[in-house]
Amino acid sequence: MSDGGLGPPQETTAIHDGTVVKLRVSDYIRPSGARVRREVIDHPGAVVMIPVEDEHVLLVRQPRDAIERMTLELPAGKLDGPHESPEDCARRELAEEVGRAAARWEDLGGFWTAPAILTEFMHCFLAEDLSPVEGIPDDDEEIEVVRHPLADLDRLIARADDAKTLIGLMRLRERLEG
Repeated sequence: MSDGGLGPPQETTAIHDGTVVKLRVSDYIRPSGARVRREVIDHPGAVVMIPVEDEHVLLVRQPRDAIERMTLELPAGKLDGPHESPEDCARRELAEEVGRAAARWEDLGGFWTAPAILTEFMHCFLAEDLSPVEGIPDDDEEIEVVRHPLADLDRLIARADDAKTLIGLMRLRERLEG
């Protein structure tokens, strides 16, 4: 839930311009008149998909170098810039990471991943009526698809340790409970 905009920064200094994110330091003036300085990571946005097939949710196990661990999570991916729609990104990422295409898509809303420091907004989609497709993963991806029974969704939610997976699975449970 958002209470509205606060306005653009008064001043911004670019610190880093990377291939995935940009880092800046920006000065803002709050409605109270207070001036604050924030380090902000700009991100183009992303999608998370909840692929459901034969009463199972499909997850991906993959290395996450930043936390030096393997994770089990819902498939997700970054928008390829402002020209790519969230829906097109979800279709592309589902094929790349899971090797599936979906005949039915449902938009389950979106969320800010870490709004104190990051501009990434993640769009959440339910993908159903899946069929196999030839997906070509990114060169640096090492992904294993893991099937988990929907009947055990509560246990999967309890074990989820990344935000997008937790939010996606909770939205799936809410939709299934109707």
